[in-house]
Amino acid sequence: MTTAHTAPERVRDEAPVSARKWTIGRPRVGDGAQLWRLARESGGLDVNSSYSYLLWCRDFAETSAVARDADGRPLGFVTGYLRPDAPGTLLVWQVAVDAAHRGRGIAGALLDHLSERVAGTYPLDAVETTITPGNLASERLFGAYARRHGARVSRTVLFPSAAFPAPGHEAEVLHRIAPLSF
Repeated sequence: MTTAHTAPERVRDEAPVSARKWTIGRPRVGDGAQLWRLARESGGLDVNSSYSYLLWCRDFAETSAVARDADGRPLGFVTGYLRPDAPGTLLVWQVAVDAAHRGRGIAGALLDHLSERVAGTYPLDAVETTITPGNLASERLFGAYARRHGARVSRTVLFPSAAFPAPGHEAEVLHRIAPLSF
């Protein structure tokens, strides 16, 4: 199912300046290269191999979402999966929006769409993600998501920086948003 969204373009103070249209739906294998590009150009994500984005679009399309412009080109995405040991928990792996389209509510719409779609098939009661310290944009995105859904955010260090094989990787802080009800 594809959901059309009309959302105002936003600037930092959240004032609407114009209306833009996009659609949100499941990723297709052919989107993998564009998702890889969006992740690479995001400036903040750990970029996986291009092959992994192709596989993600094939194997995890049910728990991922892509925002498309009027021509069908991906302009943002969210990837996720249901945790095998906690099937009511959607782990959001990556969220990225093309720089030219940021600040328009696309990332929040992607999260809402994805969690509502997943909850239509599975008993979803929590969303988790990891955020590195100082990533204020992600903290705001997921904090706003929690407020929209009347949930709390708990934070714990999931992977300390020492757990990573390469030096310089910051700790990954788990943000658990729960309880959710759909």
